[in-house]
Amino acid sequence: MVGLAELWLPILVSGVAVFIVSAIIWMALGYHKPDIKFLDNEEDFDNAIRLLNIKPGLYMFPGCHGKDLKSEAFQTRWKAGPWGIITIYPKAPSFAFNLLRCFLTYLAISAIAGYLAGIGLAPGTEYMRVFRVVGTAALLGHCFGGLANDYFLGKPARFIITGLVDGVVFALVTAGIFAAMWPSAPTP
Repeated sequence: MVGLAELWLPILVSGVAVFIVSAIIWMALGYHKPDIKFLDNEEDFDNAIRLLNIKPGLYMFPGCHGKDLKSEAFQTRWKAGPWGIITIYPKAPSFAFNLLRCFLTYLAISAIAGYLAGIGLAPGTEYMRVFRVVGTAALLGHCFGGLANDYFLGKPARFIITGLVDGVVFALVTAGIFAAMWPSAPTP
């Protein structure tokens, strides 16, 4: 067994490495560009949203609560569309704050992957065994944590697939760092 305190350095290094890889993927590689679409008439859309004075939150439309699902009025709206989800922020989003939250998420995934590996692996465990255990745990965190929400929130298949590709890369980076930095067996 390896205590979490012994793994602070691989946790930190893998969190930083995944953050850097994520930045490279999003800013330099460009394969996420087609994932997000922009409206042709964005100014008209902005003006319409402003006029509605919608409070901050996540909205689904057409909206309906429980018993009203079967009402004729809702069924008519449901069949006619449009259908969608919109998030209204309370203020302009902070890029720096969102980057910080991403970094903290990567650290948390690394810490949990390290914790799970530490429960089952001893100091001095061979590279590939550490790689497999940490990689599997990191894959679960990076790929599948929000997948159910992606489905229900209507994210396009391409967006989901590219996110999964990112998650596999992040898991491989995390696994490689942990395997390379795994504590040695104590010398007798």
